[in-house]
Amino acid sequence: MTTTFQTNLTNETYNGWTNWETWNVALWIGNDEYLYREARKCYSYPNFVERMGFASSATPDGAKYDSPELDIDELNEMIEEL
Repeated sequence: MTTTFQTNLTNETYNGWTNWETWNVALWIGNDEYLYREARKCYSYPNFVERMGFASSATPDGAKYDSPELDIDELNEMIEEL
């Protein structure tokens, strides 16, 4: 009997999201009642950030709402699904 190990497993995601920043922003929007309700009124993530005045703000965990690391397409999809 031989054993084979797969060594090329690299998961570049964070809890199913593109990265920690995207996950953290989505987590706060989805789990804070006020943010959730406001996000439901928006048609896109950039619209949400503008509506909330979050251009230079961050989540309580430190993820910036306007970080270049954010996957905007993924956040737009989340907003659409609310």
